[in-house]
Amino acid sequence: MSSSVGTLFRVTTFGESHGKAVGAVVDGCPPGIELNRENIQAQLDRRRPGQGRLTTDRKEKDRVTILSGVQNGQTLGTPVALLVENRDFRPGDYRQMRKIPRPSHADFTYWAKYGIRSASGGGRASARETVGRVAAGAVAEKVLEHFFQVAIVAWVSSVGDIEADGIDYLQVKRNAVDASSVRCPDPEAAARMADRIMQVKKARDSVGGVITCVCRNVPVGLGEPVFGKLEAELAKAMLSIPASKGFEIGSGFAGAAMTGARHNDPFVVKNGRLATRTNFSGGIQGGISNGETIYFRVAFKPPATIGQPQETVDFSGHPVVLEAKGRHDPCVVPRAVPIVEAMAALVLVDMALIQAARRGDGLAAGIGDK
Repeated sequence: MSSSVGTLFRVTTFGESHGKAVGAVVDGCPPGIELNRENIQAQLDRRRPGQGRLTTDRKEKDRVTILSGVQNGQTLGTPVALLVENRDFRPGDYRQMRKIPRPSHADFTYWAKYGIRSASGGGRASARETVGRVAAGAVAEKVLEHFFQVAIVAWVSSVGDIEADGIDYLQVKRNAVDASSVRCPDPEAAARMADRIMQVKKARDSVGGVITCVCRNVPVGLGEPVFGKLEAELAKAMLSIPASKGFEIGSGFAGAAMTGARHNDPFVVKNGRLATRTNFSGGIQGGISNGETIYFRVAFKPPATIGQPQETVDFSGHPVVLEAKGRHDPCVVPRAVPIVEAMAALVLVDMALIQAARRGDGLAAGIGDK
């Protein structure tokens, strides 16, 4: 189904940008996991709009309600339903755009596919849909933490042509990421990124960026041969995020310019187990996790809806000049950080459950070597 993801840890998101509510249903969460509203709210607060001058002016508190699946702070093993009400939406801002497909947006393709579309806010094509993903991802993170102490951290590594160099991906923590509003742990680069975002916002324009993500303490053995490779599932998950346009893992495209002698990751013994001296593979070999830190990058385009005049045509093919109204992010990457973390968690927990089912020993018994 187009709004569901996962095999054993199955998540379905629902709701439109300007509808009454958005949310998710999580089916397959193991019982006995400590979970409360604050665990989920912490990630939603990092994703919510109206955080400051670098984001959209839409004001949503995004307070989550757990409707089912949790009792006395523990999961029951039954579906966990999560609801977030929409409060600050303005359909009137989209009056002109009801007849005009926004350039590089999903207005035209949704209309072509369904013959109908949400007339305001982008509907399901809006990043508002990711509220449910982040809420469900917070549940997945609790499962991964409970069984494996997996830690997932993402951060903004570039905005436009401004890059943060020299960040040690093995050491980055979320508190360092959140120390700046742009969510970059390099203070000097973060300041320049913030200035760049403000420049395009004042010009009624937008700018893209890149998010780097690391997943630590991932057990060995996650991922399926050939068509269910772990990096393929991560790529699918990341490219399902609105505005994402590229994915690379480990050495990525830079690896194409290297020789095998340089790129190979020789095996060594660390703490009594096989490990690799280098990690150009990005923690995955043959589509299966090898116990090293998984790290990857996701590229995001400039947001499509901008306030500058654009010459285009309406749905009838008549030339028009569109000056989009509404409240939109000049750059999505600061708020996309928890979305990337959520999608990584959803993939990893699903793969962990699949591997546990294959081995026939309960998830709590562990999977492979950490």
